[in-house]
Amino acid sequence: MKIALLGYGKEGQAAEKYFKAKFPGSTFDIFDNFTYDEIKQRDYSLYDIVLRSPSVPPLGVKNESSLTKYFFNHCPCPIIGVTATKGKGTTCSFIKSILDALGKNAYLVGNIGTPAIEVLDQLSPTSIVVYEMSSFQLWDLHKSPHIAVIGHLEPDHLNVHKDYADYLAAKANITSHQSPSDYLIYNSTNPETVKIANTSKARKVPYPYQVPADILAAVQLPGQHNQQNALAAIAAVASYYNISPDEFIREKKSQIIAGLKHFHGLPHRLEFLREFNNVKYYDDNFSTNPSSTRVAVNSFPNSNIVVIIGGRDKTHYEDLPEIYEILQAPQIKHIVLIGESGHELANRYADDRFTTAGSLDQAVAAAREFAEAITPAVVVMSPAAASFDMFDNVYDRGNQYQNIIKNLS
Repeated sequence: MKIALLGYGKEGQAAEKYFKAKFPGSTFDIFDNFTYDEIKQRDYSLYDIVLRSPSVPPLGVKNESSLTKYFFNHCPCPIIGVTATKGKGTTCSFIKSILDALGKNAYLVGNIGTPAIEVLDQLSPTSIVVYEMSSFQLWDLHKSPHIAVIGHLEPDHLNVHKDYADYLAAKANITSHQSPSDYLIYNSTNPETVKIANTSKARKVPYPYQVPADILAAVQLPGQHNQQNALAAIAAVASYYNISPDEFIREKKSQIIAGLKHFHGLPHRLEFLREFNNVKYYDDNFSTNPSSTRVAVNSFPNSNIVVIIGGRDKTHYEDLPEIYEILQAPQIKHIVLIGESGHELANRYADDRFTTAGSLDQAVAAAREFAEAITPAVVVMSPAAASFDMFDNVYDRGNQYQNIIKNLS
């Protein structure tokens, strides 16, 4: 078998390992560090299969597939697929934690960090896959999961998608191939999500909904958005049992509470790091758009906040007015600006609360100085931008920030 791998990141490397073991003697041509125009112009006629990594748009060539499509074709068990602009990883983790508390054989894969193909040969009909799905993984999906979850949607990745409509169309694929025997859990407070739900053939379960107070009290993460993520997760697992969330809570309340309590959050998603000199430090480096930063700010309504913000712009600076509006929240006492978009904010807006920093070390030092002057306080790094101006990727940015905070003395 002759295979073309388009992209050689985590998923591309996992695919090479899988196909080498599955089809001994296969040959691979690996393409990496290319533009879309370059990769689209290549001749793929001699390949048995052309496998795209998630960030490579569909090419429309013969024998083209994606790692997500291949997984869906060969997965022997039910899939709970989750997508949203933000919060999908947390929702997936809540689902996995509840399933674990129920003693189920659940696997958490996808955009959250584990390539699905790594676990494919471990699955049986009694397994359950919880799949975090980005718009890139959904782009041309030809099957939908048995249980689909769509959280809050708003513009994102428009530096890759041709426009917002293209982004939403990709997200809609999570339900577009569902049947009346499938389930769709959707955020009824988000207009875009409601529009997609209205086109779905699946059985629809809206959230948020009312639950006993001790259910929400079990959520260990700050912010109303995380309570909503937990409600989506409960509805998804209830759908696996073919019952309503209310009935599921009545029957399995203790396991649900145990599952919610067990999950303490994902790295770099409003993650509490430490308290030092009466200042609490949080890592929200997965914030790559304004809405995530808004959520972070709103999670501390009664605190004195110092925000570290800025990075690689994804919108030709069209989101700067929204970012500046978010920064007007009364609890924000000082703002440390870093990276390309941070410095552009400083150029466009005159604000006595602004301090610009040339490095992450300088940014943390400045944030610490201002926070310790107004204790008790919170420092949160929530960039509202991508990481590639100063860092290898979002994990690199978050890890460097965590190391700095850990070594404060």
